[in-house]
Amino acid sequence: MTPRRNLPSNFLDRLAPPEGLLLLILSVLVGSCTGLAAVLFIKLIYYIQTLSYSSLADAVPFLGKWVYFVVPIAGGLLVGPLILFAQEAKGHGVPEVMQALILRGGRIRPRVAAAKILASALCIGTGGSAGREGPIVQVGAALGSSLGQILRLSDERIRNLVACGAAAGIAATFNAPIAGVAFAIEVLMCGLQVRHFGNVVIAAVSASIVSHTILGRRVAFEVPIYAWHNPIELLLYLLLGLCAALIGIMFIRMLNFSENLFDNWKFPQILKPAVGAGCLGILGYAYMHLPGVAEPITGGAHGGSGAVIPHMYGSGFPFIEVAIQGHASLWILVLLIFLKPIATSFTLGSGNSGGVFAPSLFIGAMLGGALGNVFQTLFPSIASSPGAYALVGMAALFSATARAPLTAMLIVFEMSNDYYMILPLMIAGITACFFAQWLHPESIYTIKLAKRGVRFSEGRDMDIMQGVKVSEVMRTTPVTIHKDQPLSDVMALFQETHLHGFPVLQDEGKLWGIVTLQDIDRAQMKENFSATTMRVADVAVEDPITVFPDEPIWVAIQKMSPRDLARLPVVRRGSSGRLCGLISRSDILRAYDVGVVRKQRGQIISDQVDLRKPADNGFVEFVLKEGDTCNNAMVKEMQVPQTVNIVSIKRGGQIIIPRGSTRLNAGDVLTVYGKFEDIQRLKDILNTCPLPVQ
Repeated sequence: MTPRRNLPSNFLDRLAPPEGLLLLILSVLVGSCTGLAAVLFIKLIYYIQTLSYSSLADAVPFLGKWVYFVVPIAGGLLVGPLILFAQEAKGHGVPEVMQALILRGGRIRPRVAAAKILASALCIGTGGSAGREGPIVQVGAALGSSLGQILRLSDERIRNLVACGAAAGIAATFNAPIAGVAFAIEVLMCGLQVRHFGNVVIAAVSASIVSHTILGRRVAFEVPIYAWHNPIELLLYLLLGLCAALIGIMFIRMLNFSENLFDNWKFPQILKPAVGAGCLGILGYAYMHLPGVAEPITGGAHGGSGAVIPHMYGSGFPFIEVAIQGHASLWILVLLIFLKPIATSFTLGSGNSGGVFAPSLFIGAMLGGALGNVFQTLFPSIASSPGAYALVGMAALFSATARAPLTAMLIVFEMSNDYYMILPLMIAGITACFFAQWLHPESIYTIKLAKRGVRFSEGRDMDIMQGVKVSEVMRTTPVTIHKDQPLSDVMALFQETHLHGFPVLQDEGKLWGIVTLQDIDRAQMKENFSATTMRVADVAVEDPITVFPDEPIWVAIQKMSPRDLARLPVVRRGSSGRLCGLISRSDILRAYDVGVVRKQRGQIISDQVDLRKPADNGFVEFVLKEGDTCNNAMVKEMQVPQTVNIVSIKRGGQIIIPRGSTRLNAGDVLTVYGKFEDIQRLKDILNTCPLPVQ
């Protein structure tokens, strides 16, 4: 059934405004609405925090320090129903925005905005260890997406409005418009085109103006003037970056472990946030019995309520400021390096709603402050104040967790308004990002998507590109030319076809090389150039990079990337280089669309099958190890239960459909389907099946 046209889209069709004017107006509207939502969100958090830890503590003084246990649980009980209302509101939100941008054309349900604001405000206000930036990014993205869907805009423009909303959320929350723009580009991987970049900037500025007008212009942190004077000190900041990478990976894995633990726990989803909050409450209650940790939440830029809460509760901004000013004790800093990730894992892993931006900044500030104290003790003539290292540590650790060094540098710079620490910020941030990427490929945002089978690279889903073969989208009858033809023939061919490159053949249709317009241009610069006497072989590139037709598209992308090639010849396997096609960038774009449709169709079929699938059946994967005795055994030799089927074998990146004569090798990943009770016995069978008779 054709969807009914709504009044706003009809009005837009009749008005037909210029594209630039329309996007300008929409950007301002999205930015302003996101700014208002951010202000509402921030004030709601502080109202709930005041009610929870000041008013409630005064009303029921007999609770004493047990208030730090009771209040988070009450918040978790209230968050549970909101998460059921909109599942996208669960967790830190940014991965859901990334997935919507790449796979759903930027489409996000409008109800997400309301659910996210309420759930996150309740979580953070009652002490949940989470940040406010992830929720407001998701809220801004949902507002932009909803506006685009109401006006029935194209997917490209909806994605642009989602990026506008995300940038506006960061800009309004932290008073950091430049960092908001960098976040939209660097973290969301939305592939902004130059002509749409200005819209994101305008949205971020609009949100900042609204935030400044209502909340004031004060920077997020009052930072003393820091500077580095000794070039040798930059080595200490480099060491800080290396340590930040290790702690950042610890944070990612800890949060991922907690999410897996709660997701696999057979317990009512509506109560899981309260359980996580209870674990957080135990941690907070124990922490408040330590000497010298009762620090009141100050006002000002943080809008503090004046309540005394554990330092790892909430966003932790007030204690970040204490660390940046160099007033925090070393033992507290070291303790909080580990307590904050644990608290955030309890909070977000159990399904509560909040962001990971602020916890990353908090952990980084604690790490930097602790190392700063150590450096000042060991190298008093080189190291500056511990507060300077706390400031740089914020950027380094967020860079390690989010793999966004530019955003990290800009956010800390704009939040602190400190011009003198740019170089240490760059060194520590880049070092932390690259080292963490080397040790742990997934960021704190992408690891959540990877568990769903969605893996991104440069804004593309790698799994989708793995699912389409080169043969499905290549041109099977490309225009070719022989290597011995005159150069004038290939120049005429360029003019006739308007193509930019051709495969060059030798005898018997075998590939010899490839010739492009750039090759012709370079040849024309030579003094002895002659289109009539020179041959194609004189200017073409011999023995080019090739791809096989049965390889996935992702292999072609990897081969093109290092030298930014525009096309690759396709040759048959085992045919001594016989050409069978050509694949270009436009073919790869078409392949991505094919893969998206195929994946969506597969998900629909899978969902339909799941509705009919018995609860005691399912898929399980086994990995064969070197010591397993069934290595080199044939599938037909295995005594597999009748209720279990071996579906596939993944070996060296290739999927093999098993036959009776298929032999098993160490490292094979076996996917089996059947009854769970029988699958549990299959592992013993794999380890004890008889070796083949030689």
